[in-house]
Amino acid sequence: MTLKSILTATTAVSLIAVGSAAWADGHATHPVTGETLASDQSFTYRDLDESPSIDPGTAEDSAGGDILRDLFEGLMNQAPDGTLVPGVATSFASSDDGLVYTFTLRDNAKWSNGDTVTAGDFEYAWKRAASPELASPYSWFIELMSLENASEVIAGDVDPSELGVTAIDDTTLEVRLTQPLPYFAQMTTHFTTFPVHQATIEAHGDDWTKPGNMVSNGAYVLSEHVPQEKLVRVRNESYWDNDATIIDSVTSLIINDEAVALTRYLAGELDRTDVPAGQFPRLQAEYPEQAVSVPLACSYYYMFNLRDGAPEEIQDANVRKALSLAIDRDIITENVLAGGQESAYTFTHWATAGFETPNIPMASMTQEERNAMAKELMAEAGYADGGLEIDLVYNTSESHKSVAIAVSQMWKQTLGVETTLANQEWQTFLEARSNGDYEVARGGWCADYNEASTFLDLMDSGSGYNDSKYVNAEVDALLAEAKTADNPQPNYDRVEEFIAQDTPIIPIYHYASVKMFAEDLKGWPFDNFQQNWYSRQLYKVAE
Repeated sequence: MTLKSILTATTAVSLIAVGSAAWADGHATHPVTGETLASDQSFTYRDLDESPSIDPGTAEDSAGGDILRDLFEGLMNQAPDGTLVPGVATSFASSDDGLVYTFTLRDNAKWSNGDTVTAGDFEYAWKRAASPELASPYSWFIELMSLENASEVIAGDVDPSELGVTAIDDTTLEVRLTQPLPYFAQMTTHFTTFPVHQATIEAHGDDWTKPGNMVSNGAYVLSEHVPQEKLVRVRNESYWDNDATIIDSVTSLIINDEAVALTRYLAGELDRTDVPAGQFPRLQAEYPEQAVSVPLACSYYYMFNLRDGAPEEIQDANVRKALSLAIDRDIITENVLAGGQESAYTFTHWATAGFETPNIPMASMTQEERNAMAKELMAEAGYADGGLEIDLVYNTSESHKSVAIAVSQMWKQTLGVETTLANQEWQTFLEARSNGDYEVARGGWCADYNEASTFLDLMDSGSGYNDSKYVNAEVDALLAEAKTADNPQPNYDRVEEFIAQDTPIIPIYHYASVKMFAEDLKGWPFDNFQQNWYSRQLYKVAE
């Protein structure tokens, strides 16, 4: 076997070396930077919606992932720059053929009730996530990891006990793959791979995620949860690296209205909030030290319902492509949003590691040329004089509404399309997309790991998040081949070309993380492309 050991991050080493004595008198100074620390080490931020789940096995959204990275810890973590650092695992080794990974776990990792975190906790969690009994919306991620027998377990053809993960002993976890994945270790930072406490789940059933019941192994424990209002976590004194944690409590507040959230932020009630669409230039000018925009590993798109029985008009690829061509993405990014987002003609975010954006013909055309082609395609489809009516649904958000209004106006002015807009609460929206109860729906995908396949695998006909139900055998073959290719870029180019040609989705823009941060909040991982943050890496300085 070839050993690949991961050394603890420099900052963490420094913190551990200094120890808790550095702030024995109430967090006096930061042990690494020397900054004077505020006496109040609480962090409060705004979330748009209530996450559907805070169970690592059934969670499915990025906001839930933020919460889970505080409550639980996986095999590996990410440093502020996005590189891999130890979590519960101190190192891992891979076989020469890349098909077997062996993780060595630290022996001082504890659950919040004092139990030792073992390799068996990971084995149980992964098999639970893949089991048909749990019916996890993210079980497909276990399949993406190429674990041995994953497809068969998820399909119910093989018992979960046959999944390719085994606890050799309490500190050794063996993972067996069906094909080598160069980015496999990155995937173990995702919440679906976090361990869960079997005895707690068996004792409380579906109520195990409630305050007072939940046993977790992260830097924080759940102390309060008022659905649709707030979720509070406080320091886990049993966490193995508790001495290096500075933030004492974290509160996420559900605030659906971005303008209201901004008002509360400016009043000092929040330490972080989202910038409303179109307001970044003004806020950056007024609050240059607080308004921040950095690339974020997410893509914003519209998806078409391509299921059998869906409206006939959107089954026509010419119609779908015309609707894509008629969207002036630059107006959306520069005028509607104005926060550093970039127009998208590919699904994969332009800043994804190792990805080279292919030449999609639409991208090099002027908008006038795109509009002319769109009209020609609509005429071929029988809509030369208009007459097309479309329902477009999005989850409740002023930004999503602004984009939807702009797009509907472009479709009307260029193609004579009449669009009915409808917003839905987050959970209802997710269910409608999953069940195919829509014609055109808003989509947003954030990378689960920093490699192009995290986006493009959604185009696989078997993907759990292929909500369009797009089926293309050649795309499936290209994606499968890419996983073992020395250079997968040509495959990715072809898949992006198929997306532009068949238009199962309309890429609209690549995200930027556009936020307001309190000036006393430090340690945010701006250099992490995925913007995966851990509250234990944050701190507040004295004014």
